[in-house]
Amino acid sequence: MHFKNPLTDYYLTRVSKHKSAYRKIHAITGFVPRNIVCYLQSLRHQSAAATVHENGSRDSNERLEYLGDSVINTVVADYLFKKYPFKSEGFLTEMRSKIVSRESLNELAMKLGLNHLVNYDRKMLGAQLRNTIFGNALEAFIGAIYLDRGYSGARKFILHKLITHIDVDKLQITETNFKGRLIEWAQKNMRQLDFETEEIIHNRQKLFNIKVFVDKKNIGESENLSKKKAEQMAAQKALETLQAIIV
Repeated sequence: MHFKNPLTDYYLTRVSKHKSAYRKIHAITGFVPRNIVCYLQSLRHQSAAATVHENGSRDSNERLEYLGDSVINTVVADYLFKKYPFKSEGFLTEMRSKIVSRESLNELAMKLGLNHLVNYDRKMLGAQLRNTIFGNALEAFIGAIYLDRGYSGARKFILHKLITHIDVDKLQITETNFKGRLIEWAQKNMRQLDFETEEIIHNRQKLFNIKVFVDKKNIGESENLSKKKAEQMAAQKALETLQAIIV
């Protein structure tokens, strides 16, 4: 027999103003939000935010993203430290980078269904930008959980809702440090390697355009909201170009 929780029933059926938001967030987290405002802000992208202070500050999810990024890095670091008691610091750092990478967080956000809840201006964001904001929103969402439920609540969500979607053991053999591989190749073969960075403003969003030059020849280029991600993507393209030339 199923017994209803009176408090849960009240919030999910009686609170009319944010009734839909309560239900959707409850479906993702498994608990009823205490501070719905935090969650709503965590799902509000800069392109859909309003100015709330004379200094130009906007009610977007960027501050919560900063908070959530710190929390998820701490939880994942602790998880890996306990899971691999005899692995080196370098291994643990690389594994954490793979788990919390923008690509990984984007995939996790979509598995949770957060991509359907993020509030953003489609006209302002192109397809490439739209595909990068969901991982940011997930970090902000974790920041909201931290404020609403404390560290233990955020830790439980990360371990039970995120890590369970990741094959951590398989991730060990997944290559993600393309920049490192490219630098190693250039040093081994005594080739000149340069990364050129250009900052571009597109619809109030700062993009990083990265070009990779080997012996002053451009062999890879990419752009992204994250400079590190753009570098890795450009390095991956450069390695593919080099492989094609060598083969």
